[in-house]
Amino acid sequence: MSITLISGAIALVVVAWLAACAEAGLARVSSFRAEEAVRNGRRGSEKLALVAADPTRYLNVALLVRVACEMAAAAIVTYACLQEFDSTTEALLVAIAVMVLVSYVAVGVSPRTIGRQHPLNTATAAAYVLLPLARIMGPIPYLLILIGNALTPGKGFRRGPFASEAELRALVDLAEKESLIEDEERRMVHSIFELGDTLVREVMVPRTDLVVIERYKTIRQALTLALRSGFSRIPVVGESEDDVVGMVYLKDLTRKTHISRDAESELVSTAMRPAFFVPDTKNAGDLLREMQKERNHVAVVIDEYGGTAGIVTIEDILEEIVGEITDEYDRELPPVEELGEDRYRVTARLDITDLGELYGLDEYDDEDVETVGGLLAKALGRVPIAGASSTVDLPDGRELRLTAEAAAGRRNKIVTVLVEPVGPTGAKEEQDG
Repeated sequence: MSITLISGAIALVVVAWLAACAEAGLARVSSFRAEEAVRNGRRGSEKLALVAADPTRYLNVALLVRVACEMAAAAIVTYACLQEFDSTTEALLVAIAVMVLVSYVAVGVSPRTIGRQHPLNTATAAAYVLLPLARIMGPIPYLLILIGNALTPGKGFRRGPFASEAELRALVDLAEKESLIEDEERRMVHSIFELGDTLVREVMVPRTDLVVIERYKTIRQALTLALRSGFSRIPVVGESEDDVVGMVYLKDLTRKTHISRDAESELVSTAMRPAFFVPDTKNAGDLLREMQKERNHVAVVIDEYGGTAGIVTIEDILEEIVGEITDEYDRELPPVEELGEDRYRVTARLDITDLGELYGLDEYDDEDVETVGGLLAKALGRVPIAGASSTVDLPDGRELRLTAEAAAGRRNKIVTVLVEPVGPTGAKEEQDG
């Protein structure tokens, strides 16, 4: 076997090794990290910054060099084996075995491990070679990528080969393990990926939790409802909750009444804005971009039958990325707080069976609702707001008055309900919520 051929094959494998190192290192160096190296005065960081500013171009150059060297080395080894062995089959089998071993160890595993362990050093060294090499090659790597993309199923051309979502997720997990990012940041990045698979109906506020106002109500009534409920945007409905005709904003109501006190008696429909409707099957990520573009903070969600399914705000979508948004008033509350004289403050999520036990009932059930908040909403016939009150009957004939207390959280949900017995002469009544 010719020494010249062996030396040439080894030289090509070494170049392929270096190109694989460059690929692995560049894939882990962001433009931000390169700029940070420039600020720290690191040697060669200016060249690295140029490469990091257009990583696809230089990654394609490194990829082309690696593939070309591997293929050339395989051809040389095959030619040398054909000269060495009398049997063509034996020669091909030996050549294949040698190149598989060399490609896997020398070009596959070893350089990528080094590139990932020392990305900054590797990428900086590669920048000295890739910058002039890219100028020499010109558009050749890009043209080859175009040809490859044209043969790849899918629509449109891409600038180059990209890592899959699974690989990107793995890189984020690895960055967290190496303490390059915090655990909360890792979760946030994963949430961004998941947002692309999230539908609007999964993040919306359902219709059962909506506070709405009829279009024939006055601006004064709308102001009162907004202040009592804590919502700054309220859907305006016509004949029913499925007939959303617009959206009224608290700032519009206050501006209108500030200009003229007589405006309080005008219909709320004179101050409402057009509603923005979206189907419940719309992608949440697409809706977020659309709402940002249109400067719209709230949308009415429509189900497949054309009815109102709920509403969704920008904050609802952002919570899918950053987690639950709370304020300084949110706190952990005990499920039951005894106030004396058979009066209790309970959480709205308390099971009505537990409520019955507070008043000595072995069994208290309702086929329509399961919680105290749901029981109050059923008695009122609408979503309760702060101060809304109604009475309910116990199985033994006694009556309890349920009063919604102050709302909390970003969605202004009723958190606690005041429960107190009504005397024998207490009239069953329902206060306007």
